[in-house]
Amino acid sequence: MACSTLFFTGVHPQRTWIPKLHFAPIRASGEFHGPERALIWNADLILDTVIDYLDGWQSGERKVSYVKLGSCVPVAGISCKPLQKSCQISVLRKGTKLRLCANANSNSHTAKAVAVPIVPSAPSPAADSAEYRKQLAESYGFQQIGEPLPGDVTLRDIIASLPKKVFEINDAKALGTILVSVTSYALGIFMIAKSPWYLLPLAWAWTGTAVTGFFVIGHDCAHKSFSRNKLVEDIVGTIAFMPLIYPYEPWRFKHDQHHAKTNMLYGDTAWHPVMKEDMESSDSLRKALTYGYGPVRTWMSIAHWWLWHFDLKKFRKQEVKRVLISLAAVFAFIGVGWPLIILKMGFVGWIKFWLMPWLGYHFWMSTFTIVHHTAPHIPFKDSNDWNAAQAQLNGTVHCDYPRWIELLCHDINWHIPHHISPKIPSYNLRAAQQSLDENWGKYLNKAKWNWRLMKTIMTTCHIYDEQENYISFEQVFPEDSQPIGFLRRVMPDHA
Repeated sequence: MACSTLFFTGVHPQRTWIPKLHFAPIRASGEFHGPERALIWNADLILDTVIDYLDGWQSGERKVSYVKLGSCVPVAGISCKPLQKSCQISVLRKGTKLRLCANANSNSHTAKAVAVPIVPSAPSPAADSAEYRKQLAESYGFQQIGEPLPGDVTLRDIIASLPKKVFEINDAKALGTILVSVTSYALGIFMIAKSPWYLLPLAWAWTGTAVTGFFVIGHDCAHKSFSRNKLVEDIVGTIAFMPLIYPYEPWRFKHDQHHAKTNMLYGDTAWHPVMKEDMESSDSLRKALTYGYGPVRTWMSIAHWWLWHFDLKKFRKQEVKRVLISLAAVFAFIGVGWPLIILKMGFVGWIKFWLMPWLGYHFWMSTFTIVHHTAPHIPFKDSNDWNAAQAQLNGTVHCDYPRWIELLCHDINWHIPHHISPKIPSYNLRAAQQSLDENWGKYLNKAKWNWRLMKTIMTTCHIYDEQENYISFEQVFPEDSQPIGFLRRVMPDHA
């Protein structure tokens, strides 16, 4: 329902936040400022700071800076009701309702707290209940949030439950993935060449998705799930990565580490939370990270590509020779391929036929990898507390995308079985997922791509917090968080 109101922050007893509304955080001076992320749960969520503060001036008045919201989403125990020209928020605490009202017509008002006895509400769902997970999933844009995996379950137990046929390599199917990618890429180049300017974004989107298929082919080669011949895998993987100017062997070495230490703090080489000390180290880095984990997050794989794969110091001595071979292949493509494109079609042709599809590829590279392992309820853990089975099964997300994307990207988003065993070829991931659904379904995280899912990740999953998993930049550095506020305003909330 649409209204304008004031909200406040609080902490759930089980330390789980639902990012749903907005709030104005309390200042010592008695002023409220915002907007920022709402982290509000239900009737059992006691906003102690707010209530303790209000207890001191129930008969008095304080000035507040008013926050206008486009909509208010009721949550159990919290109401947001239009009251003539006012809105109110009601917070339940031990049988008492504290009501804060504000005039909705100006930006600075006098607010008054009133204590009103009420009938105690029904108990809220426990943090480990199915109802709680259902509400959490709806809030985050998920279809299902899995139960915690029992600590005595091992990764070997899960692998053993999979049918042996899902590990079988089929050369004909592997060749089929190459044909799909080459054909779809050729079609994309034809579309770019023939499309009027106003249809070029569609052609670039198709072609960028098609070249993502090249990456997935190289990805299977790196995991030794493409061919029984390892030399063939190295050759195909290197060639598949060349148009993306992605060095194959450096990526393989770092990606193996991602699988070995998925969602391990300081160990995982893919997406991980920002550390607060990094944000505090310099103003320029803080601003860069705010944009990188905010508006440009769906292209941040470009930074990952550059920082992780070209510096020989990041690799062990025995890896350097293979790294140099891959770097030579990439620079050969740059030295030969780029000049040929520019010679035939000019610099504008290089932008049209190479750069824009490459940016499309990085959009998917960033988006896929973010969604695979990032959500407010998925923790990054220290190596001492890390559990392989929990990280791979509970810490990985299955996300459905439109069928044409799944086809061109060779089912890479059927990602949970891939993390259970990277030896499963891409064309067998659906069968492996079906087996996991049958045997471990209640522990799985599932989503269908939607705006609320992306909005949750891009506006909430920022800074590492041991208890809350993630906290938003807005909570810690509100003065530098305008890009996050912009995303919150403009991104749709459709699930």
